[in-house]
Amino acid sequence: MNKASADEPRWLSDEEQRTWRAFMHATTLLEDHLDRQLQRDAGMPHVYYGLLVKLAEAPRRRLRMTELAMQAKITRSRLSHAIARLEKNGWVRREDCPSDKRGQFAVLTDEGEEVLKQAAPGHVAAVRQAVFDRLTPEQQRALGQAMLVIAEGLQPEEAGADLPWLR
Repeated sequence: MNKASADEPRWLSDEEQRTWRAFMHATTLLEDHLDRQLQRDAGMPHVYYGLLVKLAEAPRRRLRMTELAMQAKITRSRLSHAIARLEKNGWVRREDCPSDKRGQFAVLTDEGEEVLKQAAPGHVAAVRQAVFDRLTPEQQRALGQAMLVIAEGLQPEEAGADLPWLR
């Protein structure tokens, strides 16, 4: 292989370009659809719903802030802002970490758990209507498999990577 061809970008084929653009268009529309549904029905954006779900699934409904940022794939600054809003609503509280004076836990309150229980049916209906009801079982399996492959390929391997939750 000569140097000129090694330096050439691997441009997307027409089919790859159509697939990529369809993926980007669909994910943008889906995120907007879910965000509007949750704002309308539960008074919260999709990202806040995701944080409440992660806390609800955690042992004792609590996670260290750094762990929550990592799971949500957001910056610590964005998480801190979101948790402040959720605290203001009474849905989450912060607790100091006894083993690390600088660490804090985010804890789902009883009120937050109740809000999540009220919001979940509408959210699941929106997800089902937007995604699963439009796909055959074979398409659902293929989508799930493809997303797993993509996610696994994007998981950071190096500890020093520029990751959102480390910023």
